[in-house]
Amino acid sequence: MLEVSLQHHFETFSLDMSFQAPPGVTVLFGRSGSGKSTVINAVAGLLKPQRARVVLQDTVLSDTASGVWLPPAKRRLGVIFQEGRLFPHLTVCQNLLYGRWFTGSSGVDLDRVVDMLGLEHLLNRRPAGLSGGEKQRVAIGRALLADPQLILADEPLAALDEARKAEILPYFERLRDEVRCPVLYVSHAPAEVARLASHVVVLDAGHVARQGSAADVLGDPEVAPAGIRGVGALLASQVVAHHEDGLTELRAGGVSLFLPQISAPVGASVRVRIAAQEVILARTRPEGLSALNILSGRVQEVRTGAGPGALVALETPAGRILARVTRRSAKALALKEGAECFAVVKSVAIAREDISQA
Repeated sequence: MLEVSLQHHFETFSLDMSFQAPPGVTVLFGRSGSGKSTVINAVAGLLKPQRARVVLQDTVLSDTASGVWLPPAKRRLGVIFQEGRLFPHLTVCQNLLYGRWFTGSSGVDLDRVVDMLGLEHLLNRRPAGLSGGEKQRVAIGRALLADPQLILADEPLAALDEARKAEILPYFERLRDEVRCPVLYVSHAPAEVARLASHVVVLDAGHVARQGSAADVLGDPEVAPAGIRGVGALLASQVVAHHEDGLTELRAGGVSLFLPQISAPVGASVRVRIAAQEVILARTRPEGLSALNILSGRVQEVRTGAGPGALVALETPAGRILARVTRRSAKALALKEGAECFAVVKSVAIAREDISQA
Protein backbone atom coordinates (compact mmCIF):
# COMPACT_ATOMS: atom_id res chain seq x y z
CA MET A 1 0.00 0.00 0.00
CA LEU A 2 1.21 3.49 -0.91
CA GLU A 3 -0.11 6.42 1.13
CA VAL A 4 0.36 9.92 -0.26
CA SER A 5 -0.50 13.31 1.25
CA LEU A 6 0.88 16.43 -0.45
CA GLN A 7 0.52 20.19 -0.21
CA HIS A 8 2.53 22.60 -2.33
CA HIS A 9 1.87 26.06 -3.71
CA PHE A 10 3.41 27.16 -7.00
CA GLU A 11 3.06 30.63 -8.44
CA THR A 12 0.06 29.67 -10.59
CA PHE A 13 -0.92 26.28 -9.23
CA SER A 14 -1.64 24.64 -5.87
CA LEU A 15 -1.42 20.97 -5.02
CA ASP A 16 -3.48 19.73 -2.06
CA MET A 17 -4.35 16.04 -2.08
CA SER A 18 -4.33 12.74 -0.26
CA PHE A 19 -4.88 9.25 -1.65
CA GLN A 20 -4.00 5.61 -1.15
CA ALA A 21 -2.72 3.27 -3.85
CA PRO A 22 -3.45 -0.43 -3.18
CA PRO A 23 -1.50 -3.27 -4.85
CA GLY A 24 -1.80 -3.37 -8.63
CA VAL A 25 -1.81 -0.44 -11.04
CA THR A 26 -3.10 2.84 -9.64
CA VAL A 27 -3.70 5.31 -12.47
CA LEU A 28 -3.48 9.05 -11.87
CA PHE A 29 -6.10 10.19 -14.39
CA GLY A 30 -6.71 13.80 -15.37
CA ARG A 31 -6.31 16.58 -17.89
CA SER A 32 -2.93 18.13 -18.66
CA GLY A 33 -2.04 20.47 -15.83
CA SER A 34 -4.08 18.65 -13.20
CA GLY A 35 -0.98 17.73 -11.17
CA LYS A 36 -0.28 14.14 -12.24
CA SER A 37 3.42 14.52 -13.02
CA THR A 38 3.90 16.76 -9.98
CA VAL A 39 2.66 13.89 -7.79
CA ILE A 40 5.09 11.49 -9.51
CA ASN A 41 7.98 13.90 -8.90
CA ALA A 42 7.03 14.31 -5.24
CA VAL A 43 6.78 10.55 -4.67
CA ALA A 44 10.12 10.06 -6.45
CA GLY A 45 11.78 12.68 -4.25
CA LEU A 46 12.51 14.98 -7.20
CA LEU A 47 10.23 17.66 -5.71
CA LYS A 48 10.13 18.53 -2.01
CA PRO A 49 6.63 19.86 -1.27
CA GLN A 50 5.99 22.32 1.52
CA ARG A 51 4.03 19.59 3.29
CA ALA A 52 4.33 15.92 2.46
CA ARG A 53 3.88 12.46 3.88
CA VAL A 54 4.59 9.51 1.61
CA VAL A 55 4.60 6.02 3.10
CA LEU A 56 5.31 2.86 1.07
CA GLN A 57 4.48 -0.34 2.90
CA ASP A 58 6.13 0.36 6.28
CA THR A 59 8.79 2.71 4.93
CA VAL A 60 8.38 6.47 5.35
CA LEU A 61 9.79 8.08 2.20
CA SER A 62 8.80 11.63 3.12
CA ASP A 63 7.40 13.28 6.23
CA THR A 64 8.00 17.00 6.44
CA ALA A 65 6.41 17.15 9.90
CA SER A 66 9.11 14.91 11.37
CA GLY A 67 11.91 15.91 9.01
CA VAL A 68 12.16 12.57 7.17
CA TRP A 69 13.22 12.92 3.55
CA LEU A 70 14.83 9.99 1.75
CA PRO A 71 16.83 11.03 -1.32
CA PRO A 72 15.62 9.56 -4.63
CA ALA A 73 18.44 7.02 -4.84
CA LYS A 74 17.40 5.44 -1.53
CA ARG A 75 13.67 5.12 -2.26
CA ARG A 76 13.96 1.85 -4.23
CA LEU A 77 11.85 3.10 -7.12
CA GLY A 78 11.68 1.98 -10.72
CA VAL A 79 10.85 4.84 -13.11
CA ILE A 80 9.48 4.53 -16.66
CA PHE A 81 9.40 7.78 -18.62
CA GLN A 82 7.47 8.84 -21.73
CA GLU A 83 10.49 7.84 -23.79
CA GLY A 84 12.76 4.94 -22.90
CA ARG A 85 15.79 7.10 -22.04
CA LEU A 86 18.10 4.18 -22.65
CA PHE A 87 21.88 4.56 -22.72
CA PRO A 88 22.77 4.62 -26.44
CA HIS A 89 26.28 3.20 -25.94
CA LEU A 90 25.05 0.13 -24.03
CA THR A 91 23.40 -3.00 -25.40
CA VAL A 92 19.87 -3.95 -24.40
CA CYS A 93 21.26 -6.44 -21.89
CA GLN A 94 23.56 -3.83 -20.38
CA ASN A 95 20.69 -1.33 -20.17
CA LEU A 96 18.56 -3.92 -18.41
CA LEU A 97 21.29 -4.61 -15.86
CA TYR A 98 22.05 -0.94 -15.20
CA GLY A 99 19.48 -0.73 -12.41
CA ARG A 100 20.99 -3.80 -10.78
CA TRP A 101 24.50 -2.30 -11.01
CA PHE A 102 23.21 0.93 -9.48
CA THR A 103 21.33 -0.64 -6.57
CA GLY A 104 23.56 -3.65 -6.02
CA SER A 105 20.45 -5.83 -5.88
CA SER A 106 20.08 -9.20 -7.58
CA GLY A 107 16.66 -10.09 -6.21
CA VAL A 108 14.90 -10.11 -9.59
CA ASP A 109 15.73 -12.85 -12.08
CA LEU A 110 17.01 -11.51 -15.42
CA ASP A 111 15.78 -14.50 -17.43
CA ARG A 112 12.25 -14.13 -16.02
CA VAL A 113 12.11 -10.45 -16.94
CA VAL A 114 13.52 -11.10 -20.42
CA ASP A 115 10.94 -13.83 -20.98
CA MET A 116 8.03 -11.77 -19.62
CA LEU A 117 8.86 -8.84 -21.90
CA GLY A 118 9.84 -10.86 -24.97
CA LEU A 119 13.36 -9.41 -25.15
CA GLU A 120 15.39 -12.54 -25.94
CA HIS A 121 16.15 -11.57 -29.54
CA LEU A 122 17.08 -7.99 -28.62
CA LEU A 123 19.70 -8.52 -25.90
CA ASN A 124 22.76 -7.77 -28.05
CA ARG A 125 21.27 -4.83 -29.95
CA ARG A 126 21.70 -1.15 -29.14
CA PRO A 127 18.84 1.34 -28.61
CA ALA A 128 19.33 3.06 -31.98
CA GLY A 129 18.13 -0.12 -33.71
CA LEU A 130 14.96 -0.53 -31.62
CA SER A 131 11.38 0.58 -32.30
CA GLY A 132 9.58 2.84 -29.85
CA GLY A 133 7.68 -0.09 -28.39
CA GLU A 134 10.84 -2.17 -28.01
CA LYS A 135 12.57 0.69 -26.20
CA GLN A 136 9.69 0.94 -23.75
CA ARG A 137 9.82 -2.80 -23.09
CA VAL A 138 13.51 -2.46 -22.26
CA ALA A 139 12.71 0.51 -20.00
CA ILE A 140 10.13 -1.61 -18.15
CA GLY A 141 12.68 -4.38 -17.73
CA ARG A 142 15.33 -1.98 -16.45
CA ALA A 143 12.88 -0.66 -13.85
CA LEU A 144 11.98 -4.20 -12.72
CA LEU A 145 15.60 -5.33 -12.44
CA ALA A 146 16.31 -2.50 -10.01
CA ASP A 147 14.22 -4.61 -7.58
CA PRO A 148 11.92 -1.65 -6.78
CA GLN A 149 9.32 -1.41 -4.03
CA LEU A 150 7.28 0.88 -6.32
CA ILE A 151 7.23 1.55 -10.07
CA LEU A 152 6.43 5.06 -11.33
CA ALA A 153 5.25 5.29 -14.96
CA ASP A 154 4.82 8.86 -16.20
CA GLU A 155 2.66 8.63 -19.37
CA PRO A 156 4.88 5.87 -20.77
CA LEU A 157 2.80 5.49 -23.95
CA ALA A 158 2.38 9.17 -24.80
CA ALA A 159 5.23 9.21 -27.34
CA LEU A 160 4.01 6.10 -29.19
CA ASP A 161 1.63 5.81 -32.14
CA GLU A 162 -1.47 3.64 -31.87
CA ALA A 163 0.22 0.57 -33.33
CA ARG A 164 3.09 0.78 -30.82
CA LYS A 165 0.64 1.39 -27.96
CA ALA A 166 -1.22 -1.79 -28.94
CA GLU A 167 2.14 -3.60 -28.91
CA ILE A 168 3.23 -2.40 -25.46
CA LEU A 169 -0.06 -2.49 -23.50
CA PRO A 170 -0.05 -6.30 -23.04
CA TYR A 171 3.32 -6.02 -21.33
CA PHE A 172 1.95 -3.50 -18.84
CA GLU A 173 -0.89 -5.95 -18.23
CA ARG A 174 1.65 -8.66 -17.42
CA LEU A 175 3.45 -6.22 -15.16
CA ARG A 176 0.18 -5.61 -13.31
CA ASP A 177 -0.77 -9.29 -13.09
CA GLU A 178 2.59 -10.99 -12.47
CA VAL A 179 4.67 -8.52 -10.44
CA ARG A 180 3.85 -7.85 -6.81
CA CYS A 181 5.40 -4.39 -6.90
CA PRO A 182 2.68 -1.66 -6.99
CA VAL A 183 2.62 0.70 -9.97
CA LEU A 184 1.69 4.40 -9.99
CA TYR A 185 0.78 5.14 -13.62
CA VAL A 186 0.04 8.57 -15.12
CA SER A 187 -2.43 8.85 -18.02
CA HIS A 188 -5.04 11.11 -19.56
CA ALA A 189 -6.27 8.42 -22.02
CA PRO A 190 -9.53 6.66 -21.02
CA ALA A 191 -8.65 3.53 -23.01
CA GLU A 192 -5.39 3.10 -21.06
CA VAL A 193 -7.20 3.61 -17.77
CA ALA A 194 -9.88 1.07 -18.69
CA ARG A 195 -7.35 -1.50 -19.79
CA LEU A 196 -4.73 -1.24 -17.05
CA ALA A 197 -6.14 0.26 -13.87
CA SER A 198 -6.81 -1.68 -10.70
CA HIS A 199 -7.52 1.61 -8.92
CA VAL A 200 -8.09 5.12 -10.33
CA VAL A 201 -7.34 8.50 -8.74
CA VAL A 202 -8.91 11.35 -10.72
CA LEU A 203 -7.06 14.65 -10.39
CA ASP A 204 -8.49 18.07 -11.14
CA ALA A 205 -6.59 21.33 -10.58
CA GLY A 206 -4.31 19.79 -7.98
CA HIS A 207 -7.03 18.03 -6.00
CA VAL A 208 -8.42 14.49 -5.87
CA ALA A 209 -11.83 14.66 -7.54
CA ARG A 210 -12.66 10.95 -7.31
CA GLN A 211 -10.96 7.66 -6.53
CA GLY A 212 -12.01 4.03 -6.55
CA SER A 213 -12.05 0.95 -8.77
CA ALA A 214 -11.80 1.43 -12.53
CA ALA A 215 -15.40 0.29 -13.06
CA ASP A 216 -16.80 2.64 -10.41
CA VAL A 217 -14.82 5.68 -11.53
CA LEU A 218 -15.29 5.27 -15.29
CA GLY A 219 -18.99 4.56 -14.74
CA ASP A 220 -19.45 7.84 -12.85
CA PRO A 221 -21.13 10.43 -15.11
CA GLU A 222 -19.32 13.22 -13.24
CA VAL A 223 -15.89 11.92 -14.29
CA ALA A 224 -14.81 13.29 -17.68
CA PRO A 225 -11.13 14.33 -17.56
CA ALA A 226 -10.76 13.55 -21.27
CA GLY A 227 -13.89 15.49 -22.25
CA ILE A 228 -17.38 14.23 -22.99
CA ARG A 229 -16.21 12.17 -25.98
CA GLY A 230 -13.93 10.21 -23.66
CA VAL A 231 -16.74 9.12 -21.32
CA GLY A 232 -17.57 5.44 -21.25
CA ALA A 233 -18.42 2.65 -18.82
CA LEU A 234 -16.42 -0.47 -18.02
CA LEU A 235 -18.03 -3.91 -17.74
CA ALA A 236 -16.51 -7.11 -16.35
CA SER A 237 -17.37 -10.18 -18.40
CA GLN A 238 -16.27 -13.69 -19.34
CA VAL A 239 -15.75 -15.30 -22.75
CA VAL A 240 -18.35 -18.04 -23.27
CA ALA A 241 -18.05 -18.83 -27.00
CA HIS A 242 -16.39 -17.99 -30.31
CA HIS A 243 -18.95 -18.32 -33.12
CA GLU A 244 -18.36 -19.38 -36.71
CA ASP A 245 -19.67 -16.07 -38.05
CA GLY A 246 -16.71 -14.19 -36.55
CA LEU A 247 -18.28 -13.01 -33.29
CA THR A 248 -17.23 -13.64 -29.71
CA GLU A 249 -19.93 -14.03 -27.08
CA LEU A 250 -19.32 -12.68 -23.60
CA ARG A 251 -21.40 -13.02 -20.46
CA ALA A 252 -21.71 -10.07 -18.09
CA GLY A 253 -24.05 -10.36 -15.12
CA GLY A 254 -25.97 -13.11 -16.90
CA VAL A 255 -26.37 -11.00 -20.06
CA SER A 256 -24.86 -12.01 -23.41
CA LEU A 257 -22.78 -9.45 -25.27
CA PHE A 258 -21.47 -9.90 -28.81
CA LEU A 259 -18.40 -8.25 -30.32
CA PRO A 260 -16.01 -8.98 -33.20
CA GLN A 261 -13.96 -12.08 -32.44
CA ILE A 262 -11.13 -11.66 -29.93
CA SER A 263 -8.21 -13.96 -29.20
CA ALA A 264 -9.07 -14.63 -25.55
CA PRO A 265 -9.83 -18.28 -24.77
CA VAL A 266 -13.22 -19.45 -23.55
CA GLY A 267 -13.36 -18.89 -19.81
CA ALA A 268 -11.08 -15.83 -19.84
CA SER A 269 -12.13 -12.80 -17.85
CA VAL A 270 -12.46 -9.75 -20.08
CA ARG A 271 -13.01 -6.07 -19.41
CA VAL A 272 -14.97 -4.26 -22.10
CA ARG A 273 -15.52 -0.53 -22.47
CA ILE A 274 -18.58 0.99 -24.10
CA ALA A 275 -18.27 4.66 -25.06
CA ALA A 276 -21.27 6.73 -24.02
CA GLN A 277 -21.63 8.19 -27.50
CA GLU A 278 -22.10 4.69 -28.95
CA VAL A 279 -25.21 3.89 -26.88
CA ILE A 280 -28.78 4.44 -28.09
CA LEU A 281 -31.66 4.45 -25.58
CA ALA A 282 -35.26 3.28 -26.10
CA ARG A 283 -38.20 3.16 -23.70
CA THR A 284 -39.55 -0.07 -25.23
CA ARG A 285 -37.54 -3.02 -26.46
CA PRO A 286 -36.77 -2.31 -30.14
CA GLU A 287 -37.30 -4.91 -32.84
CA GLY A 288 -35.84 -5.33 -36.33
CA LEU A 289 -32.44 -3.76 -35.56
CA SER A 290 -29.02 -4.81 -36.81
CA ALA A 291 -27.54 -4.13 -33.38
CA LEU A 292 -27.09 -7.39 -31.44
CA ASN A 293 -26.69 -6.00 -27.94
CA ILE A 294 -29.88 -4.78 -26.23
CA LEU A 295 -29.72 -4.44 -22.45
CA SER A 296 -32.64 -3.64 -20.18
CA GLY A 297 -32.01 -1.23 -17.34
CA ARG A 298 -33.19 1.53 -15.06
CA VAL A 299 -32.11 5.16 -15.20
CA GLN A 300 -29.99 6.07 -12.21
CA GLU A 301 -29.11 9.66 -13.11
CA VAL A 302 -29.49 12.20 -15.90
CA ARG A 303 -26.89 14.98 -16.06
CA THR A 304 -27.30 18.04 -18.25
CA GLY A 305 -25.09 21.06 -18.82
CA ALA A 306 -25.11 24.28 -20.78
CA GLY A 307 -24.93 22.51 -24.14
CA PRO A 308 -27.52 20.43 -26.00
CA GLY A 309 -26.37 17.10 -24.54
CA ALA A 310 -27.36 14.92 -21.62
CA LEU A 311 -25.46 12.06 -20.00
CA VAL A 312 -27.61 9.19 -18.75
CA ALA A 313 -26.36 6.61 -16.23
CA LEU A 314 -28.24 3.34 -16.64
CA GLU A 315 -28.03 0.39 -14.24
CA THR A 316 -28.27 -2.94 -16.08
CA PRO A 317 -27.71 -6.56 -15.02
CA ALA A 318 -24.34 -6.36 -16.82
CA GLY A 319 -23.29 -3.27 -14.87
CA ARG A 320 -23.56 0.47 -15.24
CA ILE A 321 -23.75 1.87 -18.78
CA LEU A 322 -23.47 5.53 -19.73
CA ALA A 323 -25.33 6.97 -22.72
CA ARG A 324 -24.76 10.34 -24.33
CA VAL A 325 -27.99 11.70 -25.83
CA THR A 326 -29.44 15.12 -26.57
CA ARG A 327 -31.52 16.94 -23.98
CA ARG A 328 -34.35 16.88 -26.53
CA SER A 329 -34.21 13.08 -26.66
CA ALA A 330 -34.04 12.82 -22.88
CA LYS A 331 -37.16 14.99 -22.62
CA ALA A 332 -39.01 13.13 -25.38
CA LEU A 333 -38.30 9.77 -23.72
CA ALA A 334 -39.11 11.15 -20.26
CA LEU A 335 -35.78 9.90 -18.98
CA LYS A 336 -35.52 10.48 -15.26
CA GLU A 337 -34.36 8.58 -12.22
CA GLY A 338 -36.13 5.24 -11.98
CA ALA A 339 -37.37 5.15 -15.59
CA GLU A 340 -37.03 1.76 -17.29
CA CYS A 341 -35.44 1.69 -20.72
CA PHE A 342 -33.18 -0.28 -23.04
CA ALA A 343 -29.59 0.40 -24.10
CA VAL A 344 -28.76 -0.54 -27.70
CA VAL A 345 -25.09 -1.11 -28.58
CA LYS A 346 -23.62 -2.25 -31.88
CA SER A 347 -21.16 -5.14 -31.66
CA VAL A 348 -18.37 -3.07 -33.21
CA ALA A 349 -18.85 -0.41 -30.52
CA ILE A 350 -17.76 -2.75 -27.72
CA ALA A 351 -14.03 -2.39 -27.10
CA ARG A 352 -12.12 -5.12 -25.33
CA GLU A 353 -9.82 -3.32 -22.93
CA ASP A 354 -8.28 -5.99 -20.74
CA ILE A 355 -7.80 -9.71 -20.49
CA SER A 356 -6.68 -11.88 -17.61
CA GLN A 357 -7.00 -15.61 -17.38
CA ALA A 358 -9.94 -16.74 -15.29
